[in-house]
Amino acid sequence: MLREIEISRAIIEAYTAELLESLSLDVAIVGAGPSGMVAGYYLAKNGAKVVIFEKKLSTGGGIWGGAMGFNKIVVQEEAREILDEFGINYRPFKNGLYVADAIETATTIASRAVKTGVRFFNMVEVEDLVLKENRVAGIVINWTPVMMTGLHVDPLTVEARFVVDSTGHGAQVTQHLVRRGLLQVPGEGPMWAERGEELTVKHTKEIFPGLYVTGMAANAIAGAPRMGPIFGGMFLSGRKAALEILEKLR
Repeated sequence: MLREIEISRAIIEAYTAELLESLSLDVAIVGAGPSGMVAGYYLAKNGAKVVIFEKKLSTGGGIWGGAMGFNKIVVQEEAREILDEFGINYRPFKNGLYVADAIETATTIASRAVKTGVRFFNMVEVEDLVLKENRVAGIVINWTPVMMTGLHVDPLTVEARFVVDSTGHGAQVTQHLVRRGLLQVPGEGPMWAERGEELTVKHTKEIFPGLYVTGMAANAIAGAPRMGPIFGGMFLSGRKAALEILEKLR
């Protein structure tokens, strides 16, 4: 007999078990956009315990809409190997550019990340950081609806050896250090695709003990240009952060 209460029990027990297992991590990634999911994939593939927290209902960040709702994305030659790593289809355009389907890209990266061992918690927002002895040591989380409605509900905490800010243009995790006077964030510069792609990877790094930035968050921290719907830099940024963190976890 199918009982509604058993459906509820299955969901509650499975989710609670995963949440309890995720209270202590090697890496907490905030933001399930392209750089965050790629970082999570490479971290999990190499044995790290990693969870991605996403405040929205869906994963994928800015991939879904391509540009102005034209759901195609562009990747340059140097990042094509990451599309190959995930088994994403693409076709050559010209001048070393390749076009991929935005929906396939978003869903495939998310699926491969999960199958590799990344755990996702969506509709969960980071409202603060845990700071101990001048080092980021975890995140403070709450439900996105609680944050949106401004309800006075205390959060939970997750400890992590490293936190990755993959929240995109606003660098929302890093802003918690900004408002305490520990960092400054000039914000991203105007569109310049070539420089934006280059600097996204260059500025992917540990910007405060225990805190990494990837993707557009890296450009926002550095005041570097935005680049629009070309995603190679995002993918390379995520991989770079993962490989650097793995070295430090050893």
